[in-house]
Amino acid sequence: MEKNEPDFSEDPSLGFEPPLGVGGPEWMQQLEANRLRERAVLERLLLANLAEQKRARRAKNWFRVFIAGYLLLLVWLGHGGGEMPNLNQLSVHRKHVALVKLDGVILDQLPASAETVIKGLRDAFAHPDTEGVILRINSPGGSPVQAGQIYDELLRLQKHHAEIPVYAALEDLCASGGYYVAAAVPKIYADKATLVGSIGVMMQGFGVQQALEKLGVESRLLTAGKHKGFLDPFSPVNPAEKQHAQTLLNRIHDQFIKAVEAGRGDRLKASREELFQGLIWTGEDAVRLGLVDGLGSVSWIARQLIKNERIVDFTDKEDLLLRLSKGLTESITRGLALGDQGMGWSWR
Repeated sequence: MEKNEPDFSEDPSLGFEPPLGVGGPEWMQQLEANRLRERAVLERLLLANLAEQKRARRAKNWFRVFIAGYLLLLVWLGHGGGEMPNLNQLSVHRKHVALVKLDGVILDQLPASAETVIKGLRDAFAHPDTEGVILRINSPGGSPVQAGQIYDELLRLQKHHAEIPVYAALEDLCASGGYYVAAAVPKIYADKATLVGSIGVMMQGFGVQQALEKLGVESRLLTAGKHKGFLDPFSPVNPAEKQHAQTLLNRIHDQFIKAVEAGRGDRLKASREELFQGLIWTGEDAVRLGLVDGLGSVSWIARQLIKNERIVDFTDKEDLLLRLSKGLTESITRGLALGDQGMGWSWR
Protein backbone atom coordinates (compact mmCIF):
# COMPACT_ATOMS: atom_id res chain seq x y z
CA MET A 1 0.00 0.00 0.00
CA GLU A 2 1.33 3.41 -0.96
CA LYS A 3 2.27 5.87 1.70
CA ASN A 4 -0.49 8.43 1.01
CA GLU A 5 -3.28 5.88 0.46
CA PRO A 6 -5.65 5.53 3.52
CA ASP A 7 -6.23 2.16 5.08
CA PHE A 8 -9.99 1.39 5.54
CA SER A 9 -9.62 -2.16 6.69
CA GLU A 10 -9.54 -1.32 10.37
CA ASP A 11 -11.86 1.70 10.42
CA PRO A 12 -14.72 0.67 12.84
CA SER A 13 -16.94 3.56 11.77
CA LEU A 14 -17.67 1.87 8.47
CA GLY A 15 -19.17 -1.22 10.09
CA PHE A 16 -17.88 -3.51 7.34
CA GLU A 17 -14.62 -4.37 5.60
CA PRO A 18 -13.83 -3.37 2.04
CA PRO A 19 -13.92 -6.23 -0.42
CA LEU A 20 -10.61 -7.82 -1.28
CA GLY A 21 -8.86 -6.33 -4.20
CA VAL A 22 -10.66 -2.98 -3.89
CA GLY A 23 -8.82 -0.03 -2.61
CA GLY A 24 -8.37 3.66 -2.51
CA PRO A 25 -10.45 5.99 -4.67
CA GLU A 26 -12.66 3.24 -6.09
CA TRP A 27 -13.83 2.23 -2.63
CA MET A 28 -14.45 5.85 -1.68
CA GLN A 29 -16.68 6.29 -4.75
CA GLN A 30 -18.71 3.19 -3.87
CA LEU A 31 -19.11 4.35 -0.28
CA GLU A 32 -20.32 7.79 -1.42
CA ALA A 33 -22.80 6.17 -3.81
CA ASN A 34 -24.21 4.06 -0.96
CA ARG A 35 -24.61 7.14 1.21
CA LEU A 36 -26.44 8.99 -1.57
CA ARG A 37 -28.85 6.08 -2.01
CA GLU A 38 -29.54 5.97 1.74
CA ARG A 39 -30.14 9.70 1.78
CA ALA A 40 -32.55 9.39 -1.14
CA VAL A 41 -34.48 6.65 0.69
CA LEU A 42 -34.67 8.75 3.86
CA GLU A 43 -35.89 11.77 1.89
CA ARG A 44 -38.63 9.69 0.27
CA LEU A 45 -39.70 8.41 3.69
CA LEU A 46 -39.79 11.92 5.13
CA LEU A 47 -41.76 13.25 2.16
CA ALA A 48 -44.24 10.38 2.46
CA ASN A 49 -44.64 11.08 6.17
CA LEU A 50 -45.24 14.79 5.50
CA ALA A 51 -47.81 13.96 2.86
CA GLU A 52 -49.62 11.64 5.29
CA GLN A 53 -49.65 14.37 7.94
CA LYS A 54 -51.13 16.83 5.44
CA ARG A 55 -53.87 14.35 4.52
CA ALA A 56 -54.64 13.80 8.21
CA ARG A 57 -54.85 17.57 8.82
CA ARG A 58 -57.14 18.01 5.83
CA ALA A 59 -59.39 15.20 7.06
CA LYS A 60 -59.48 16.74 10.55
CA ASN A 61 -60.32 20.18 9.14
CA TRP A 62 -63.12 18.77 7.00
CA PHE A 63 -64.48 16.97 10.05
CA ARG A 64 -64.45 20.24 12.00
CA VAL A 65 -66.24 22.01 9.15
CA PHE A 66 -68.86 19.24 9.12
CA ILE A 67 -69.44 19.49 12.89
CA ALA A 68 -69.67 23.30 12.71
CA GLY A 69 -72.17 23.08 9.86
CA TYR A 70 -74.20 20.48 11.72
CA LEU A 71 -74.36 22.68 14.84
CA LEU A 72 -75.35 25.70 12.76
CA LEU A 73 -78.12 23.64 11.19
CA LEU A 74 -79.40 22.65 14.62
CA VAL A 75 -79.37 26.29 15.75
CA TRP A 76 -81.18 27.34 12.59
CA LEU A 77 -83.82 24.67 13.04
CA GLY A 78 -84.16 25.64 16.70
CA HIS A 79 -84.78 29.25 15.68
CA GLY A 80 -87.74 28.45 13.49
CA GLY A 81 -86.06 27.23 10.34
CA GLY A 82 -88.03 23.99 10.30
CA GLU A 83 -91.60 23.12 9.64
CA MET A 84 -93.33 26.46 10.13
CA PRO A 85 -92.43 30.15 9.62
CA ASN A 86 -91.62 32.34 12.58
CA LEU A 87 -92.38 35.98 13.30
CA ASN A 88 -89.26 37.27 11.50
CA GLN A 89 -90.30 35.51 8.29
CA LEU A 90 -93.61 37.34 7.90
CA SER A 91 -92.90 39.44 4.81
CA VAL A 92 -96.44 39.72 3.45
CA HIS A 93 -99.78 40.37 5.11
CA ARG A 94 -101.55 37.02 5.31
CA LYS A 95 -103.95 35.82 7.96
CA HIS A 96 -102.43 33.18 10.20
CA VAL A 97 -102.75 31.19 13.41
CA ALA A 98 -100.26 32.33 16.06
CA LEU A 99 -98.50 29.57 17.96
CA VAL A 100 -96.76 30.07 21.32
CA LYS A 101 -94.89 27.15 22.91
CA LEU A 102 -94.54 26.48 26.61
CA ASP A 103 -91.98 23.68 26.77
CA GLY A 104 -90.20 22.43 29.88
CA VAL A 105 -90.10 23.41 33.53
CA ILE A 106 -91.72 26.76 34.30
CA LEU A 107 -88.94 28.62 36.09
CA ASP A 108 -87.30 32.02 35.86
CA GLN A 109 -84.35 32.20 33.43
CA LEU A 110 -85.50 29.08 31.57
CA PRO A 111 -87.19 28.91 28.13
CA ALA A 112 -90.59 28.39 29.82
CA SER A 113 -90.23 31.35 32.18
CA ALA A 114 -93.12 33.78 32.56
CA GLU A 115 -91.10 36.53 30.87
CA THR A 116 -90.43 34.44 27.77
CA VAL A 117 -93.92 32.98 27.39
CA ILE A 118 -95.67 36.30 28.05
CA LYS A 119 -93.57 38.07 25.42
CA GLY A 120 -94.57 35.49 22.84
CA LEU A 121 -98.24 35.78 23.81
CA ARG A 122 -98.22 39.57 23.60
CA ASP A 123 -96.62 39.50 20.16
CA ALA A 124 -99.12 36.90 18.98
CA PHE A 125 -102.18 38.86 20.10
CA ALA A 126 -100.81 42.20 18.87
CA HIS A 127 -100.10 41.10 15.29
CA PRO A 128 -102.80 42.47 12.94
CA ASP A 129 -103.01 39.24 10.89
CA THR A 130 -103.58 36.87 13.82
CA GLU A 131 -106.87 34.99 13.45
CA GLY A 132 -106.38 32.78 16.47
CA VAL A 133 -103.83 31.88 19.15
CA ILE A 134 -102.77 28.39 20.18
CA LEU A 135 -100.73 27.88 23.34
CA ARG A 136 -98.90 24.55 23.01
CA ILE A 137 -98.03 23.17 26.47
CA ASN A 138 -95.59 20.37 27.24
CA SER A 139 -94.55 20.90 30.85
CA PRO A 140 -94.31 19.05 34.17
CA GLY A 141 -94.99 22.29 36.05
CA GLY A 142 -92.63 24.45 38.06
CA SER A 143 -92.87 27.67 40.00
CA PRO A 144 -96.38 28.64 41.18
CA VAL A 145 -95.37 32.28 40.83
CA GLN A 146 -94.22 31.95 37.21
CA ALA A 147 -97.28 29.88 36.28
CA GLY A 148 -99.56 32.38 38.01
CA GLN A 149 -98.06 35.30 36.08
CA ILE A 150 -98.69 33.55 32.77
CA TYR A 151 -102.24 32.69 33.88
CA ASP A 152 -103.01 36.30 34.79
CA GLU A 153 -101.52 37.66 31.55
CA LEU A 154 -103.58 35.23 29.48
CA LEU A 155 -106.75 36.50 31.14
CA ARG A 156 -105.73 40.12 30.50
CA LEU A 157 -104.87 39.52 26.84
CA GLN A 158 -108.15 37.72 26.20
CA LYS A 159 -110.04 40.62 27.72
CA HIS A 160 -108.28 43.17 25.49
CA HIS A 161 -108.45 40.98 22.35
CA ALA A 162 -111.88 39.41 22.73
CA GLU A 163 -112.16 38.96 18.95
CA ILE A 164 -109.24 36.50 18.83
CA PRO A 165 -110.07 32.92 19.88
CA VAL A 166 -107.55 31.17 22.13
CA TYR A 167 -106.90 27.44 22.48
CA ALA A 168 -104.53 25.26 24.47
CA ALA A 169 -102.98 22.18 22.86
CA LEU A 170 -101.52 19.76 25.39
CA GLU A 171 -98.73 17.48 24.20
CA ASP A 172 -96.91 14.73 26.13
CA LEU A 173 -97.40 16.21 29.60
CA CYS A 174 -99.42 19.02 31.11
CA ALA A 175 -99.09 18.70 34.85
CA SER A 176 -99.15 20.92 37.92
CA GLY A 177 -98.14 24.47 36.89
CA GLY A 178 -98.55 23.50 33.25
CA TYR A 179 -102.24 22.83 33.83
CA TYR A 180 -102.48 25.96 35.99
CA VAL A 181 -101.59 27.93 32.85
CA ALA A 182 -103.94 25.88 30.64
CA ALA A 183 -106.87 26.63 32.94
CA ALA A 184 -106.77 30.26 31.78
CA VAL A 185 -107.61 29.20 28.21
CA PRO A 186 -111.31 28.77 27.27
CA LYS A 187 -110.81 25.61 25.18
CA ILE A 188 -108.27 22.87 25.99
CA TYR A 189 -107.42 19.97 23.67
CA ALA A 190 -105.06 17.05 24.19
CA ASP A 191 -103.95 13.77 22.68
CA LYS A 192 -105.63 10.66 24.03
CA ALA A 193 -102.30 9.63 25.62
CA THR A 194 -101.36 13.04 27.05
CA LEU A 195 -100.79 13.01 30.81
CA VAL A 196 -102.93 15.70 32.42
CA GLY A 197 -103.48 16.88 35.98
CA SER A 198 -101.29 16.77 39.09
CA ILE A 199 -103.34 19.57 40.60
CA GLY A 200 -101.48 19.94 43.85
CA VAL A 201 -98.43 21.54 45.43
CA MET A 202 -95.30 19.81 46.64
CA MET A 203 -92.42 21.01 48.79
CA GLN A 204 -89.54 18.57 48.58
CA GLY A 205 -86.46 18.34 50.78
CA PHE A 206 -84.17 16.08 52.75
CA GLY A 207 -82.64 15.77 56.19
CA VAL A 208 -79.16 14.53 57.02
CA GLN A 209 -79.03 15.10 60.77
CA GLN A 210 -78.82 11.40 61.74
CA ALA A 211 -76.16 10.73 59.11
CA LEU A 212 -74.07 13.59 60.50
CA GLU A 213 -74.44 12.24 64.02
CA LYS A 214 -73.16 8.82 62.94
CA LEU A 215 -70.17 10.49 61.32
CA GLY A 216 -69.51 12.60 64.40
CA VAL A 217 -70.22 15.83 62.56
CA GLU A 218 -71.94 18.65 64.41
CA SER A 219 -74.03 21.30 62.65
CA ARG A 220 -73.35 24.81 63.93
CA LEU A 221 -76.09 27.00 62.51
CA LEU A 222 -76.12 30.60 63.72
CA THR A 223 -79.10 32.81 62.91
CA ALA A 224 -80.48 36.22 63.75
CA GLY A 225 -84.19 35.49 63.86
CA LYS A 226 -85.80 32.51 65.53
CA HIS A 227 -86.88 30.80 62.31
CA LYS A 228 -84.20 31.98 59.89
CA GLY A 229 -82.93 28.39 59.68
CA PHE A 230 -86.38 27.28 58.54
CA LEU A 231 -86.21 23.68 57.18
CA ASP A 232 -82.43 23.47 57.49
CA PRO A 233 -81.53 19.90 56.43
CA PHE A 234 -78.75 19.68 59.04
CA SER A 235 -81.05 20.39 61.99
CA PRO A 236 -83.93 18.42 63.54
CA VAL A 237 -87.42 19.11 62.17
CA ASN A 238 -89.19 21.80 64.17
CA PRO A 239 -92.91 20.80 64.47
CA ALA A 240 -94.04 24.43 64.43
CA GLU A 241 -92.02 25.16 61.29
CA LYS A 242 -93.31 22.01 59.63
CA GLN A 243 -96.89 23.10 60.33
CA HIS A 244 -96.13 26.54 58.93
CA ALA A 245 -94.81 24.95 55.73
CA GLN A 246 -97.95 22.85 55.42
CA THR A 247 -100.06 25.99 55.82
CA LEU A 248 -98.15 27.59 52.95
CA LEU A 249 -98.73 24.54 50.76
CA ASN A 250 -102.45 24.50 51.56
CA ARG A 251 -102.86 28.16 50.66
CA ILE A 252 -101.06 27.79 47.34
CA HIS A 253 -103.11 24.66 46.65
CA ASP A 254 -106.32 26.63 47.27
CA GLN A 255 -105.13 29.27 44.80
CA PHE A 256 -104.52 26.54 42.23
CA ILE A 257 -107.95 25.00 42.79
CA LYS A 258 -109.71 28.37 42.47
CA ALA A 259 -107.87 29.08 39.21
CA VAL A 260 -108.95 25.73 37.74
CA GLU A 261 -112.54 26.12 38.91
CA ALA A 262 -112.71 29.64 37.52
CA GLY A 263 -111.43 28.50 34.15
CA ARG A 264 -113.35 25.23 33.79
CA GLY A 265 -116.52 26.10 35.69
CA ASP A 266 -119.38 23.62 35.37
CA ARG A 267 -117.43 21.59 32.81
CA LEU A 268 -115.70 19.82 35.73
CA LYS A 269 -117.45 16.45 36.10
CA ALA A 270 -115.86 15.09 39.28
CA SER A 271 -115.61 16.12 42.92
CA ARG A 272 -112.85 18.17 44.47
CA GLU A 273 -111.64 15.10 46.33
CA GLU A 274 -111.07 13.29 43.04
CA LEU A 275 -109.70 16.12 40.91
CA PHE A 276 -107.48 18.08 43.24
CA GLN A 277 -105.39 15.50 45.08
CA GLY A 278 -102.40 15.46 42.75
CA LEU A 279 -103.32 12.56 40.45
CA ILE A 280 -102.76 12.59 36.69
CA TRP A 281 -104.92 11.09 33.94
CA THR A 282 -104.72 10.34 30.24
CA GLY A 283 -106.19 12.77 27.75
CA GLU A 284 -109.22 10.49 27.28
CA ASP A 285 -109.89 10.40 31.01
CA ALA A 286 -109.30 14.15 31.27
CA VAL A 287 -112.10 14.71 28.73
CA ARG A 288 -114.43 12.57 30.83
CA LEU A 289 -113.49 14.50 33.99
CA GLY A 290 -113.94 17.87 32.32
CA LEU A 291 -110.30 18.93 32.56
CA VAL A 292 -110.03 18.85 28.76
CA ASP A 293 -112.64 19.78 26.13
CA GLY A 294 -111.67 17.28 23.46
CA LEU A 295 -108.95 15.43 21.60
CA GLY A 296 -106.91 17.36 19.07
CA SER A 297 -103.48 18.70 18.11
CA VAL A 298 -102.13 22.08 17.05
CA SER A 299 -102.69 21.38 13.37
CA TRP A 300 -106.17 19.97 14.04
CA ILE A 301 -107.19 23.08 16.00
CA ALA A 302 -105.89 25.37 13.24
CA ARG A 303 -107.60 23.39 10.49
CA GLN A 304 -110.89 22.43 12.11
CA LEU A 305 -111.62 25.22 14.59
CA ILE A 306 -109.83 28.37 13.38
CA LYS A 307 -110.14 27.37 9.69
CA ASN A 308 -106.64 28.53 8.81
CA GLU A 309 -103.76 26.11 8.35
CA ARG A 310 -101.06 28.80 8.13
CA ILE A 311 -99.33 28.53 11.52
CA VAL A 312 -96.72 31.09 12.56
CA ASP A 313 -94.49 30.51 15.59
CA PHE A 314 -94.40 33.54 17.90
CA THR A 315 -92.43 31.82 20.66
CA ASP A 316 -89.74 34.18 21.94
CA LYS A 317 -86.32 32.64 21.38
CA GLU A 318 -83.09 33.96 22.82
CA ASP A 319 -79.77 33.70 21.09
CA LEU A 320 -78.26 30.26 21.79
CA LEU A 321 -75.01 31.58 23.27
CA LEU A 322 -76.91 34.06 25.43
CA ARG A 323 -79.16 31.28 26.69
CA LEU A 324 -76.18 29.08 27.56
CA SER A 325 -74.41 31.90 29.39
CA LYS A 326 -77.59 32.73 31.28
CA GLY A 327 -78.02 29.11 32.29
CA LEU A 328 -74.45 28.92 33.58
CA THR A 329 -74.83 32.17 35.52
CA GLU A 330 -78.14 31.02 36.96
CA SER A 331 -76.68 27.67 38.08
CA ILE A 332 -73.82 29.42 39.88
CA THR A 333 -76.15 31.98 41.45
CA ARG A 334 -78.54 29.34 42.73
CA GLY A 335 -75.70 27.32 44.13
CA LEU A 336 -74.46 30.33 46.08
CA ALA A 337 -77.95 31.30 47.25
CA LEU A 338 -79.06 27.92 48.62
CA GLY A 339 -79.05 29.26 52.14
CA ASP A 340 -81.62 31.93 51.30
CA GLN A 341 -83.86 29.53 49.37
CA GLY A 342 -84.09 26.86 52.05
CA MET A 343 -81.32 24.34 51.46
CA GLY A 344 -82.50 21.02 50.10
CA TRP A 345 -86.04 22.17 49.30
CA SER A 346 -87.82 22.77 46.00
CA TRP A 347 -91.37 23.82 45.08
CA ARG A 348 -93.67 22.17 42.52
